[in-house]
Amino acid sequence: MSEIESGGCQCGAVRFQASKLGRPSICHCRMCQKQFGSFFGAFVTADQAHLTWTRGQPMLYRSSAKVKRGFCAKCGTPLSYHHPDGVELAIGAFDHPERFEPQVQVNHHQRLPWIDHLFEKPAFTSPAMEEFFASVESFQHPDHDTAQWPPEDEQ
Repeated sequence: MSEIESGGCQCGAVRFQASKLGRPSICHCRMCQKQFGSFFGAFVTADQAHLTWTRGQPMLYRSSAKVKRGFCAKCGTPLSYHHPDGVELAIGAFDHPERFEPQVQVNHHQRLPWIDHLFEKPAFTSPAMEEFFASVESFQHPDHDTAQWPPEDEQ
């Protein structure tokens, strides 16, 4: 993928642009589970020469002797995975994550025991739940680059 893709954290303090992106994947290792607070981490490989942090920089946490993990110091959004061979970006941090369908699963042997059956569970909704979510006013940065964030009238 050689077109320029953009993304960033939930609050908008850190934004990036990247091109020459590689293989999307999910990783089941325990460190990725903890970094994302989820069942796995989802990443796409990035060419460091074609990655620009356009607003702010991720804070880096050394999660092992060989790896650093980037996140927004303001809102905590996981953003990157830095390893000896390069960097990977969190798929969910892109403005269009739907463009990055994972192609492989890494550390598959470490997956949670019920993950293979997760999407067999019934979907649940209710009128009260729908009403609540419809009433939520999001303060999240929009899924596109902005000249300034937050807008001047909200600072």
